[in-house]
Amino acid sequence: MTVKESIGGFQGFIDSVSRFNTLSDWLAWQETLHPVAIDLGLERVAAVARKLDCLQPAPVVITVAGTNGKGSTLAILEAILRRAGYRTGCYTSPHLFHYNERLRIDGEVIADADWCDAFARIDALRGETSLTYFEFGTLAALDIMQRDTLDVALLEVGLGGRLDAVNIIDADAAIVTSIGLDHTDWLGDTREAIGREKAGIFRAGRPALCGDAFPPDSLRQSAADVGADLQVIGRDFHLRHSGKRWHWQGRDSHYQDLPWPALPGAHQLANAATALAVLEALHDRLPVTESAVAGGLKWVTLPGRIQVLPGKVEQVLDVAHNAQAALALVDALRHRPLSGSTHAVIGMMRDKDIAAFVEALRSQVDHWVPVGLDVDRALPPQQLAEYLQQARVEEPVTLSPSVAGALETLAGRLQRGDRVLVCGSFYTVAEWSALDINFD
Repeated sequence: MTVKESIGGFQGFIDSVSRFNTLSDWLAWQETLHPVAIDLGLERVAAVARKLDCLQPAPVVITVAGTNGKGSTLAILEAILRRAGYRTGCYTSPHLFHYNERLRIDGEVIADADWCDAFARIDALRGETSLTYFEFGTLAALDIMQRDTLDVALLEVGLGGRLDAVNIIDADAAIVTSIGLDHTDWLGDTREAIGREKAGIFRAGRPALCGDAFPPDSLRQSAADVGADLQVIGRDFHLRHSGKRWHWQGRDSHYQDLPWPALPGAHQLANAATALAVLEALHDRLPVTESAVAGGLKWVTLPGRIQVLPGKVEQVLDVAHNAQAALALVDALRHRPLSGSTHAVIGMMRDKDIAAFVEALRSQVDHWVPVGLDVDRALPPQQLAEYLQQARVEEPVTLSPSVAGALETLAGRLQRGDRVLVCGSFYTVAEWSALDINFD
């Protein structure tokens, strides 16, 4: 029997015993499979990955961790590498609109049937091993990628780094974009503790890039302990900008007069600079031209990251949900002055630092609209209003049971020149986007 016949026979067996036929049924079941939603650790997921033989999803693998900036950095890398002619696989989480978005092959999202086939293979091979929703999805993405013919796999690390399911992969290079306070129940409540967890994706003798100009000592020490080749922005690679152009200097190469990334916000320069640093570190295996770099920067897109929808009433959609991200959002808004008022439609998860988020954002808000979300972890709008009261905000606060209700609340209040700012979580932005609002 040939290898092809063996694979075909196994796939036929999978098809015959597949637990579900639709992606929605698979995902609903996965949410109930494991006793807890988050169960950090690599032993269970690595055991199943070995059975799947998916620990090398592409000839070159880059992992990206960090409090903020992971999705943007991955999108920039994907855009540049695709412009350079490479076939990419890009795994990110969470999704904004549809689960399929979590994996793109050569820029295209994966179809329901491919996800279902991967889930069936995992289910058939896992035996009695219980997996979380995130672990199932990560294994499926790795399985789909290794069955394709990729040049490079780009993997977003979910929660933390050291014990995240993605860290079963020994990446050729690893990035930590930034270190801030988030997921403190799992990662610790100091930058030192969080930095140590995120540095867990570094590997001995391999490039380790940090896009935080002031990383905690724990990250530096962790890199030294494992023997990774750590490069830090502002120390080992640099950027400077003038007008609408910017310049990058690495260890052995430089780029002059680059276009700004198409993603809004000055903070995207640090993400772009870090992406260029990892490409320089891997230039022997993934050479890119300056035209590919420039084209990728101009071409990159990512919904929900300071996404501006112009109109008589401007809409700004941002998935920011911690203080560090809120400060980046505030900086971007300050560069977009408007004649009217800013109405903040805000829905958040209860495990976030709500007080710090509100404090960071308050200078840009004229009217707060806390909303309810149909998610177990969501903070009720009444409790969000209590945080605003504790922060002694002077702007008016209007509660809404839902995102759709917020639109009804604002309908008679909005005037030409106003802005609606939608933020606080992926769920909030997704629900607002689904309303497909046009204020023209």
